[in-house]
Amino acid sequence: MRKSAGSSYGAGMTDLQTVLDGFVRHVTQRPDDVAFRTYHGETWTWAEYGERAARFAAGLRDLGVGRGDRVVLMLRNRLEFHVADTGAVLAGATPISIYNSSSVEQIRHLAGHCRAVVAVTETGEFADRFLAAASDLPSLAGIVTVGGDIAGTTPYDELLASSPIDIEAAAAEAAPDDLLTVIYTSGTTGPPKGVMLNHRNVLAQFDGLVHFLGPDGSAHRFVSYLPMAHIAERNVSHYVHLLWGNVVTPCADMSQLGAYLIAVRPTLLFGPPRVWEKLAAGIRAVIASRPQEEQELVAEALRVGRQVQELRARGGEPDGDLAAAWQRVDDGVFAPLRRMIGLDECGYAFSGAAPIPAEVIEFLRDIGLPMSEIYGMSENTGGMTWEPVLVRPGKVGRAYLDTEVVTAPDGEILCRGPIVFPGYLDDPERTREAIDEDGWLHTGDIGEFDDDGYLRIVDRKKEILITAGGKNISPANLEAALKTIPLVGQAMAVGDGRPYLVALLTLDPDAIGVRFPGRTADDVAKDPAVAAEIAAAVAEVNAHVSNVERLRRITILGEEWLPDTDVLTPTMKLKRRGVLAKYEGTIELMYAGGGIEVQAAQEAVEPTVAAT
Repeated sequence: MRKSAGSSYGAGMTDLQTVLDGFVRHVTQRPDDVAFRTYHGETWTWAEYGERAARFAAGLRDLGVGRGDRVVLMLRNRLEFHVADTGAVLAGATPISIYNSSSVEQIRHLAGHCRAVVAVTETGEFADRFLAAASDLPSLAGIVTVGGDIAGTTPYDELLASSPIDIEAAAAEAAPDDLLTVIYTSGTTGPPKGVMLNHRNVLAQFDGLVHFLGPDGSAHRFVSYLPMAHIAERNVSHYVHLLWGNVVTPCADMSQLGAYLIAVRPTLLFGPPRVWEKLAAGIRAVIASRPQEEQELVAEALRVGRQVQELRARGGEPDGDLAAAWQRVDDGVFAPLRRMIGLDECGYAFSGAAPIPAEVIEFLRDIGLPMSEIYGMSENTGGMTWEPVLVRPGKVGRAYLDTEVVTAPDGEILCRGPIVFPGYLDDPERTREAIDEDGWLHTGDIGEFDDDGYLRIVDRKKEILITAGGKNISPANLEAALKTIPLVGQAMAVGDGRPYLVALLTLDPDAIGVRFPGRTADDVAKDPAVAAEIAAAVAEVNAHVSNVERLRRITILGEEWLPDTDVLTPTMKLKRRGVLAKYEGTIELMYAGGGIEVQAAQEAVEPTVAAT
């Protein structure tokens, strides 16, 4: 058994007992400071946030919401979400956010499972779905709608017209072990489970952030763009906001993230791997479109950047000739590039929720973006390992503050500490499966530690492919390598119970836009020259893995895999079952000899690799 134990840290926000204590502190001590700023420049101060949340809490109480009740939220990333969530906690209730894509059937299941007494949603399609589900939800006493007056619902503005409750008195009634929220898992491997989190869990997670970044976050700017039903966004732009006191800008449409980054210039940005992969692919595509002379200048700048980022990852800073070279390439190449994408003031950029290719982290660090990778899950309140400064690409850092992370004899990662959840809502059997009698959370992930306690994720325990020959293969590592191919957007390896591996690949739309302007993804996917280029790149990947991991055939799909669909979760993780079901015929065709053969390209690549 190998382990990494987070050090104790006594200078955090240890005087806070609940999340509401942090909220009250900002409202009372910094009332005129900005809490929210919209894309168009509207601002709310902490006093205004506190006033709205206090009125909303009173409105919920008028609707009959009492201590211990559950309030379900289905809202985009907008100011009203924060008011509704915080207002529900002030009212003594537990706010539970569900994915905005939830169907009528899913709403019935989730709102019924948590026995929600009130729902808060938006006018239009969201409200229509709740109204359709309401007749089968006996505990649901009311639906509050943002954006207008709809028959059978209560307008959000009506709750805001209530006389505000005393937020200090409400905070005093809250206890560390009160149920703060329930995060429903995205259901990639079965029905969603309700992960219960209390104030103590969230405060422990926050102390881990404070350990790395310091207790005062008032100068930081965040963009909130991922689904609020996901633990990462709920933590970063809601709970951290309440506790750290930074400024948040909500972005209701993830496709507009690029414009928001330029407008907000965030100082900290979290994103799933696909966000960073697309960013890196877009930058590389722009570089590749420039004249050869400019490409060579950038290549030289990247070599300097690599030396600097590797030195900084060891705790050093460049001096002498290297410092002068870095200053030159940063001023002339990288700083303008970071300004162009809105990340010139970003002091911490980090990826999580799924594996990210080490090459992506290295490239972004080479251009001066302080990139790192965090590892965790809903059941441990978001993050259990991280290292934002002394970064080792391909590894997810060391254990969080006051947290033990170990690997079991079979390689499974286990976690124990105050960040670990108390259990699944009304599901003692699956709780016992997740947390053993010694308090260890069984993550279902396979990992390994280096001698300094840095963790490397091998793969999901349940997603290890076992070929017909009995060989165990990690698809995540192979897929991460495939996604470093400039034209590739998403990749999924297939081979469980099969004699060899094949893969489905999608094209990156940004790379297509730069290299093949005016052409559709379907048209490019059918281009023989593109097929040959990608096959050669896959052969290059094959040359660096074992024989059993090599891909025999690939299929290039002329469509984009979008988040929150049958193939990707809202945070862009693969839904393997969904992909296998949707592309069953395509996969069978590859095993019948169809698709693109990689072997010929492989034979051309191997002598070159052997020579190097």
